[in-house]
Amino acid sequence: MLATENLTLHPPANYELSDEWFFELCAANRELHIERTASGEIVIMPPTGGDTGYQNSKLSFQLELWNRRTKLGATFDSSTGFRLPNGANRSPDASWLPKEQWDSLSPAQRKRFLPLSPLFAIELRSSTDTLKTLRAKMREYLENGTELGWLIDPFGKFVEVYRPDAEVVVLRDVRVVSADPVLPGFELELDDIF
Repeated sequence: MLATENLTLHPPANYELSDEWFFELCAANRELHIERTASGEIVIMPPTGGDTGYQNSKLSFQLELWNRRTKLGATFDSSTGFRLPNGANRSPDASWLPKEQWDSLSPAQRKRFLPLSPLFAIELRSSTDTLKTLRAKMREYLENGTELGWLIDPFGKFVEVYRPDAEVVVLRDVRVVSADPVLPGFELELDDIF
């Protein structure tokens, strides 16, 4: 395996790894980005390159800046794990929860993978990501409660907008994308990402 490829580990048949075991695995391997699919496969992803890290910090900064101004919720970076209702553990590149949802979580729940799907999730395509995989993740977020998702592809210079019970909207040749009404007034400027 090359260092730029994902590695997928398949669990033995009829064997379920506990949430506690998965959390401890991730904690013991902090240098790795690890997710778990709904079927229990463990996906280990390499660290991002400099370009993706730069782009991701720009989009996370914009989301956090909007949230600081509005005080409507809580923002999360790509290191945050969400335990989706279908059993998958996912870590969007950037995400947001409304204040009411964040406040409803106990201190113990906040210390572990958050037991829900973010209301808003962004996936930023890196050189090791396939569109097929990212599109499947976006659909999975929606199926588990996410109300708005953006798949941002800096290579093709487009944004796919995902909403429940709606066709995917593909935005090309745009400099700004709006998250209204889910995140009132939030607009992501794409200049530093494209």
